[in-house]
This record gives sequence, structure tokens and C-alpha cells, in this order.
Amino acid sequence: MKLVGMLDSPYVRRVAISLELYGLDFEHEALSVFRDYPAFSAINPVVKAPTLVLDDGTVLMDSSLILDYLEALAPVDKKLLPQAPAERARDLHVLGLALAACEKSVQIVYEHELRPAEKLHAPWLDRVTGQLLAAYSQLDKHLADSEAVTQASLTAAVAWSFSQFTVASVVNAHAFPNLKRHAERLEQHPAFKRYPIE
Repeated sequence: MKLVGMLDSPYVRRVAISLELYGLDFEHEALSVFRDYPAFSAINPVVKAPTLVLDDGTVLMDSSLILDYLEALAPVDKKLLPQAPAERARDLHVLGLALAACEKSVQIVYEHELRPAEKLHAPWLDRVTGQLLAAYSQLDKHLADSEAVTQASLTAAVAWSFSQFTVASVVNAHAFPNLKRHAERLEQHPAFKRYPIE
């Protein structure tokens, strides 16, 4: 399998770390959707990161869809989502908060880096920032006692590290001590160290 995309994307990074935890062999091709558009387009004309090319040439995109496929492949002892419905719902709740944090962080980055300064829309930025902080406030409560490495816990850590890497001025780390501690612990895990934010 080949994973295409840059590790500065939280979506690409969560898939890379998950592949490592699943014990699946893969090649990582670090192509940017901006700088390497023609090369990325040759692999996936939609140019969406992450893209996963399966051994038979099937192209999957969207991190959640890719991870759904990988979870189905994983043996029981390597699955990253609980199988029991109630436990799975709890993890999916946390996962939804983490993905919302990723999305809102990316929106803030794009607003500042891609939109001309004179066209920044303050009410939109305020709204997105409020959504981001709300997601982290909820995650901080849910991750107070989290120790296991699951899809929810790893995505929360990836989201937090991405926000600190890109929008730290918006997200005060000291306001979310449980989440900060959780992410710092997981960033020491070998799978996280192997695929750091670039």
C-alpha cells in the first residue's frame, strides 16, 4: 500500500500512525496538495490528502473512510475501535470532537494563509475559533483518565499537536491540561515518533 500526503496534515498523520499500529506495511509518499499538485493528480485526480493506494490499485481517500477499511482488515488484537456498541459510541463521540478540532484548525490556517489579509472575515474566524475551543474543552474532560491508544485517543493527540504546531496563538495549551498531558504522552509513542509533524 502507498499513503500519499504530507505529515503536516493531521488527517495524513492519523492514517500513518494507525497503519503503524495495525502492523501493516506501506510506503509513504510525501506529496503536497499545493506544491506537488501535478504529481498528486497523477495518483488521485481529486488531489485529496490522505490518499491510500491499495495493492490492487484501488484508490481510497478521506482519512475516516481509509481507517474504516483498515479497521476491517485488522485482527481483533490490533483493532483501534471497540466492538461493543456502547463503548464504540463513546469512542466515536470523542473521535468526532477530535475531527472537529482538526477541521476548525485547518480552517483557521487556510483563512490566514490562503485568503488575502484585506478579505479576512472576522465574524467567521470568531465562529470557527469558538468551535475549536469548544471541541478542545470537551476533549479535555473526556481524556482526563485516558491511557489506551485507540483511534479516538490517537486522533485527539494528533489534532492537539497540529493545533499547537499551526494555531498555538489561538489555543492556549495551559487551558487544556488533560489534553496537553495526553498528547505529550502519546507523542513519545514509537508510532508517533516515526511519523512526526513535518
